[in-house]
Amino acid sequence: MLTAALAIAFAQAAAPAVPPPPQPQCEGANHEAFDFWVGEWEVFPNGSDQQVANSRIEKVSAGCAIRETWMPFQGRGGSSLSTYDPTTGGWHQLWVGGTPGRVFFDGGAVDGAMVLTGYWGKGAQGNRMLVRMTYTLEEDGSVRQYGQASADHGRTWSDAFDYVYRQKE
Repeated sequence: MLTAALAIAFAQAAAPAVPPPPQPQCEGANHEAFDFWVGEWEVFPNGSDQQVANSRIEKVSAGCAIRETWMPFQGRGGSSLSTYDPTTGGWHQLWVGGTPGRVFFDGGAVDGAMVLTGYWGKGAQGNRMLVRMTYTLEEDGSVRQYGQASADHGRTWSDAFDYVYRQKE
């Protein structure tokens, strides 16, 4: 019995190791289309010098996802996880805030910006609100996050929020 076990162990040790298959890489223009948002940020309403939040945006999961940690000065924080899906050719984001529930956004790169859309909350009439967020890298290195809302499934839009993310020094 011992001889058979030793023979198997020696045979396994002598066999050439088969390298594992290479891991898929999350590289290239599609996977990197949202990298301009990665950083440590101070967040301001557009046109104001009154900071309302800090936000940490980092590449995670071997570079295959972008995680936001939203830290507002008032109210509850939250986190998002965004990733490019080569199967659909689009970007997907999951937002979980400090209240129950989650929001799914879908979209992708449009003319150098990232545009993500999903249903988030309800309007005054109780209709589900479609929210469109457009993230744009500005010339000064800041990132603008401009949100619009629609109570009629995207036929008409109104301003919802407008933030500027400035790099922490």
